[in-house]
Amino acid sequence: MDQKRDYYEVLGCDKNASEEELKRAYRKVAKKYHPDANPGDKDAEMKFKEANEAYSVLSDPQKRQLYDQYGHDAFDQSGGPGGGAYDFTGSFSDIFDMFGFGDMFGGGRRGSQRSNAPRSGASVRTSIRITFEEAVFGCEKDLELNLKDVCKTCNGSGAKPGTSPETCTRCKGQGSIIFTQQSILGVIQNQKTCPDCRGTGKIIREKCKDCYGTGYVTNRKTIRVSVPAGIDEGQSVRIPNMGEPGVNGGERGSLLVDVIVQRHPFLQRDGYDLYSTQPISFAQAALGGDIIIPTIDGDVIYDLKAGTQTDTKIRLRGKGVPHIHHEEVRGDQYVTLIVQVPTKLTNEQRDLLKAFNESMGGKNPDDGKKKKFFGK
Repeated sequence: MDQKRDYYEVLGCDKNASEEELKRAYRKVAKKYHPDANPGDKDAEMKFKEANEAYSVLSDPQKRQLYDQYGHDAFDQSGGPGGGAYDFTGSFSDIFDMFGFGDMFGGGRRGSQRSNAPRSGASVRTSIRITFEEAVFGCEKDLELNLKDVCKTCNGSGAKPGTSPETCTRCKGQGSIIFTQQSILGVIQNQKTCPDCRGTGKIIREKCKDCYGTGYVTNRKTIRVSVPAGIDEGQSVRIPNMGEPGVNGGERGSLLVDVIVQRHPFLQRDGYDLYSTQPISFAQAALGGDIIIPTIDGDVIYDLKAGTQTDTKIRLRGKGVPHIHHEEVRGDQYVTLIVQVPTKLTNEQRDLLKAFNESMGGKNPDDGKKKKFFGK
């Protein structure tokens, strides 16, 4: 298996980067390797997924703390789906169990943190593709995916009907075993998951034929995802209780739906503001008047000032993206006006422009040509 790249290296940012700097770095990488910008490019697709995985870890303060301390091992040892996308759901002290430290300093966690205590299920991560307009105004999407459910045949026990799981004799049903080890600090007491029952505290002698002893079966389901207005590329919709089933009676994890937003033909987004360019003719720039500017809400009429110069920027208030938690509050649209110079003119148009030029104190361009001709 290829060695995973450092998440900070993937996003191209420093390890001390702030949340805002991480977000900007992620947007830059995601934009560069977005599937829409690189159709059929498998390498770009892998780098896009790699950036999503890196940002999903570093954007979460708890996951980032674990990653900074343990690197990729903080998630790969979990056995959760997606390696780096694994969601750590236990308490921070459970990290010591994860790496086999347990009661390293002889603390009294044996009774309070049993390996077979109820634990929440892992989160399941998937993605959906939506249009630019759907991201701005919100939408609902149906998503089909495979989800685990409790096996009805054995009611989740994993044992063949008529039989029951037996208490593990090695750990006495605790799910973990305690052992001592000599070190330079003296005798250290360690706790690790019982290898016989794998932390469940139970041994299944006769497995259920429908779930093969797992206690769960996989079913194809259609999930309705409500995408909120204002969501942006790289953000996720969290649906509680739609992830992996909990362990030992714990609640189900969450379904995390990553959003991939298609590009817009003329609008670009930065936060909650939109940016566009608007071509205008020389006559419109000089004379002013009403012009039509496309927005995400449709065309609007703008009163252009006479004498407008190219690269003039105007602001359309409230024509941006709704704030994701306050739909009534919207960003703005910033429009850069570009004066277009005609490339083809009729003789009549040329004569009119010459007359206009002379009236402004300019010289007739044909005079210079005549002098050069007779000079030759």
